[in-house]
Amino acid sequence: MDIYLHIGAHRAASTSFQYYMRENAAALARRNTAFWGPARTRNGMFHGIMPVPSRRSMAQQMARARGRIALKLAKLEDRGFERLVISDENMLGSMRANMRDGALYRAAGQRMARYHAGFGTEVRRVGISLRSPESYWRSAMGYCLMRLGRLPEPEDMLRLAAMPRGWRDVVMDVACAMPGVEIVAMPHETMGHDAAARLGALLDTRDVPRESARVHRNAGPGPVTLRAEVAQRAGLPVEALTGADALPAFGRAQLAAMRESYEDDLYWLRAGADGLARICEEWGPETAGINPAPGPEERGQGYGTQGRRLA
Repeated sequence: MDIYLHIGAHRAASTSFQYYMRENAAALARRNTAFWGPARTRNGMFHGIMPVPSRRSMAQQMARARGRIALKLAKLEDRGFERLVISDENMLGSMRANMRDGALYRAAGQRMARYHAGFGTEVRRVGISLRSPESYWRSAMGYCLMRLGRLPEPEDMLRLAAMPRGWRDVVMDVACAMPGVEIVAMPHETMGHDAAARLGALLDTRDVPRESARVHRNAGPGPVTLRAEVAQRAGLPVEALTGADALPAFGRAQLAAMRESYEDDLYWLRAGADGLARICEEWGPETAGINPAPGPEERGQGYGTQGRRLA
């Protein structure tokens, strides 16, 4: 069975993609494609791939995890499934760790190497969504405010803006951890709005369902919600807050540096990514339509035109 991993990242429409996959489970089953989302992967399925405090050693935990996964895969094959799509952004890391470290998925290589060992050699392709750093970190700040009640300090903003680790480093870590596995990078700015497009890019096919492909789930909180949350935690009236949404903002120079870093990462991917990955920025028909050239739609000249020229 071929395994296709969708590893996020966080705040890049992963929840919307998982909702789309669940809504189209029957249509995907008719295409011999099964799906595991967080409801399966975080319910003991992957327990032991990432070691936890236990009387069992790391090797024993991994062995039990591999056996558990192998049994589930065998059951899917017995039911006639040929492909399995697994989507869980926590395979790559956690949002809390990113905010704590002030960097993008520092442990991505170590984590994905263990997941690769857990799945064996059946992983065929990995899809990862990228997002421009300034919008990624602002979305992450909103998440941490609503879930953890914490806003970044000014020094945190400076550290995030000057972060040397970009998406290129994340992709390289995943490629090194999973040798021989194809990696598809999908920019959130062009692919995040369409879950069907991301599934098509992951499976390398146009035969995917379209139902619920543009339904958005778990969107970041809006300005009104953020202002109300900050005011409540600070014990202030909402009118006392200034700014668009009460979140700390990056300066113009910081924004320019972060966008330039992201463009460098995209350029590296478009240039071939040193053979480690490929980028997919659009998804549509296999061939473009043929548009007629401007001018008359019939060949030759009309009788009236010829007559005027002769005269």
